[in-house]
Amino acid sequence: MTKQTFLQGTLILIMAGMITRMLGFVNRLVIARVMGEEGVGLYMMALPTLFLVITLTQLGLPVAISKRVSEAEAKNDKAKIKRILIISLIITAVTSVVFTIGMIAAAPFIATTLLTDERTLYPLVAISPIVPIVAISSVLKGYFQGRRNMKPQSYALVIEQLVRITLVALFVKLLLPYGIEFAAAGAMFSIIIGELASMLYLTRVFKKQKIVKVRKRFFHNLKSGKDTLYELFSISLPSTGSRLIGNISHFLEPILVAQSLAIAGISSSLATKQYGELTGYVLPLLFLPTFITNSLSIALVPSISEADAHQNKHLIHYRIHQSIRISFASGAIATVILTLFAAPILNYMYGTDNASHFLVLMAPFFILLYIQSPLQAALQALDLARPAMWNSLIGAAIKLTVLFLLASNPDFGINGVAIAMSVGVILVTLLHLASLYKEIGFIIAGWDLLKMGLLVSLTWLCGRFLRGVFSGLESNLFIFALMLMTLLIVYVILLFILKFLTKEEIKQIPLLQKWLS
Repeated sequence: MTKQTFLQGTLILIMAGMITRMLGFVNRLVIARVMGEEGVGLYMMALPTLFLVITLTQLGLPVAISKRVSEAEAKNDKAKIKRILIISLIITAVTSVVFTIGMIAAAPFIATTLLTDERTLYPLVAISPIVPIVAISSVLKGYFQGRRNMKPQSYALVIEQLVRITLVALFVKLLLPYGIEFAAAGAMFSIIIGELASMLYLTRVFKKQKIVKVRKRFFHNLKSGKDTLYELFSISLPSTGSRLIGNISHFLEPILVAQSLAIAGISSSLATKQYGELTGYVLPLLFLPTFITNSLSIALVPSISEADAHQNKHLIHYRIHQSIRISFASGAIATVILTLFAAPILNYMYGTDNASHFLVLMAPFFILLYIQSPLQAALQALDLARPAMWNSLIGAAIKLTVLFLLASNPDFGINGVAIAMSVGVILVTLLHLASLYKEIGFIIAGWDLLKMGLLVSLTWLCGRFLRGVFSGLESNLFIFALMLMTLLIVYVILLFILKFLTKEEIKQIPLLQKWLS
């Protein structure tokens, strides 16, 4: 099996992330055009329940498996890799059965009482078989990540999206005559088939490249896997806690926003509109670069775990520094563009620039979001998942507190929500940095902070200059695209001048290896 370097693995995941995001956008367009707003509403109302059940089923195992397999691989301990796989498969088999049955049993209550629309029952029941499929896939993905082979996971993501897009229109059109709720269930069923295709591909690759025979002496390895179970749970349970904290925070957020804005004297219809602009228009743009940082995070866990297994502290510090540098580089350009060109971007995408002030307010603070994910991955890779969980809990609690205090004040209103979200991002990132400093003495050097400041400042000045030169011409899409392309070229030059990207790192990109050698 071919292993990739840290950067090669990251690049493969980034490319897969780009492709799947574009395919996912096409999938949403197909659903919206075929089912209409009401059908999309039923579809979207059922999805959060699915995400919550999958989070509970996986129990954070993909990260834990990735770390423990990587450690075992570093020591060439094939027996331990086998125990990890067996224990993980048993855990996910049990949890998937429990939560699948639970989801089907609770579907009527969730549909009629919590979601207040009994029609969501059909998509909820239709999606329930996906739970064991995703559970098995998560184990295999964690295994391949631990062995530093990111290709199977990347191909599986693309396969899943392609199958889903191919089938969604077919299922929706077949079931639409029976009612919009059945059409939504058809859209959900296309997700199941896509995930099944993805799982079958991962299973085939695993059988072809496996280094252990899972079924051989299965129960013997199961009985002797007590220590392995503890090692997996020491990472997986805090990781699940972090995700649950995020899920609960997102669940409470709209409730708290509605109550706070009502106290501030804002009508429910206006509050819904403002919150929709903030979460539907602004946040997707702010989170756009995260597919790069998430890819870095996935590749970072096995890389740091292997270095930790060899007690190579220098390499651990270098990998964390490298991931911060690349993550910041990927997010800084987005921050500058979203700050300087908020209004035209929103106009082109949504036909309105009403939310531009949110974008200008939040973008400079959200630059810290782009280094948050690699920091959390580093903590998990170093067996520090529990501090990462507490950091997330503290950040969520303070975010919600600030949200209520500011949003309920008429002087702030919905701006208080934007400020609270920014406070949460800043606080969690700083807490992750503090945890790394406390545990391994990691710090971001002053020279690196200066380079970060120079990168953002020089890019911002160039953007301001271009905006001044082409003032009033932003409504011309060609001119606007030309401005952004020019700014991007300048930005890439600055990345090399300030050494955010080095020649050695670029050489690891296969297409450029011969050109730079």
